[in-house]
Amino acid sequence: MSTAHLTLIGKPGCHLCDDARAVITTVLAQVAAEPGTPSVVFDEKSILEDAELHELYVEDIPVLLLNGRVHNYWRIDPARLHTALLEVR
Repeated sequence: MSTAHLTLIGKPGCHLCDDARAVITTVLAQVAAEPGTPSVVFDEKSILEDAELHELYVEDIPVLLLNGRVHNYWRIDPARLHTALLEVR
């Protein structure tokens, strides 16, 4: 079975980051309930703790990476994320 790696890049006190985290958590629960779906590793990184991430994404947070590639930024579309996770093989 495949593993999907999700990374949410944001910063503390960012309301859009909080909204993105809530959407991601909900989608992960839905995907986990479906048979045959990939396992998902989810982590978060702050642009305040990483100069390179700050340089790359300061104007775009929150940014969601799926397997190291930008999947979405600003607002996370739950249907798009759900579909993308099911396509990880």
